Amino acid sequence: MSDSAVRPAPAEEWEDLMLQLREQPQARPRPFFYQRVRARTAAETAAESPGLPGWLRRPAYAVLCGAVVLALSGDGAALRPAAGGPGGAMGLGSPPARPLPR
Repeated sequence: MSDSAVRPAPAEEWEDLMLQLREQPQARPRPFFYQRVRARTAAETAAESPGLPGWLRRPAYAVLCGAVVLALSGDGAALRPAAGGPGGAMGLGSPPARPLPR
């Protein structure tokens, strides 16, 4: 004799199981759990903070800041025109050269 008549359909089994799970009391953390977590994270961040600002601890920002300092610390010789004329070394601003005779 088969016991298929005794066993409920699979959909009914799932519904019964879900009903049992819904009836279970909701899980709650231990008392003062979140206060302990906050205290631990506050202590870890206080212990990890070095004297340098956060943006300077990243190497890319430190290299970029160094490049800016080096670029701005020059005497500006690259920005001044050469002594040869008003256009500088490249001849910019000078009148065009005459064509060569044939």
